[in-house]
Amino acid sequence: MSKRRGFTLIELLVVIAIIALLMAIMMPALNRVKGQAQKISCQARLKQWALVFKLYTDDFDGYFNNRDVAGGLWMTALQSYYKDDAKMLLCPTATKLMQNSSDWGTYKAATLNDYIFSYGINSWTNSVTVDRGSRLLEWFWRNTHNIKTIIPDTRELAGKPVSTNQIPVFGDSTWYDAWPRHVDTPSPTMDAFGIGDRGTSGEMNHFCIDRHNGFVNLLFMDWSARDVGLKELWTLKWHRACVTNGPWTRAGGARAEDWPTWLRKYKEY
Repeated sequence: MSKRRGFTLIELLVVIAIIALLMAIMMPALNRVKGQAQKISCQARLKQWALVFKLYTDDFDGYFNNRDVAGGLWMTALQSYYKDDAKMLLCPTATKLMQNSSDWGTYKAATLNDYIFSYGINSWTNSVTVDRGSRLLEWFWRNTHNIKTIIPDTRELAGKPVSTNQIPVFGDSTWYDAWPRHVDTPSPTMDAFGIGDRGTSGEMNHFCIDRHNGFVNLLFMDWSARDVGLKELWTLKWHRACVTNGPWTRAGGARAEDWPTWLRKYKEY
């Protein structure tokens, strides 16, 4: 009767090396699958938000909330419509709370008034009633029916309606609101802009974050939700006088080398 032989040390090391090699090959693919699943989950959540915004605007004759009135934060104004479900405020990719000002990153969530969130609203949708400094009243969409454009740098009506699938309402963001303009310069590094109120310039960068591998998810005024390329953000109609072929678009003459290094690899629009 022959004696049963076990693995030698060399054979065991070879098996371990093969397993390690297979893991190294598989991990990037698994990470991509995980990222894609989170991206799809985020879009599904934004479709839930589409229903919330639709119900709210229907109840208020098409008007969005006004952040200047009591309870004007969208998280508060819409609270009864999303049933105060805290998970609704978070993209599934960005659920970890930022701990301090140096801890911010593309995937972190922010906090304000006890809300924890990683989505933000396009504040040009607000139903304001007066100019807000350099932000002219005529530039605001205010409601879902007010979709004619304004001639840039004037208060004159252009008279041309905008396709509502080009008007962003809500989506992946580093802060609860932002005032994007087509002249906003991209952040020099991915996490340079950060979380918080950054004033009135450069606020496209609250949305221009690499949360979904070159894309963010946005909800539009036709209540559709889709992924948007980071450079594509500069082609959208954020406010009524926003130029969609400005200096950061291909039509406006932007070249790949004009973009910060972290954005150069992504598709041009």
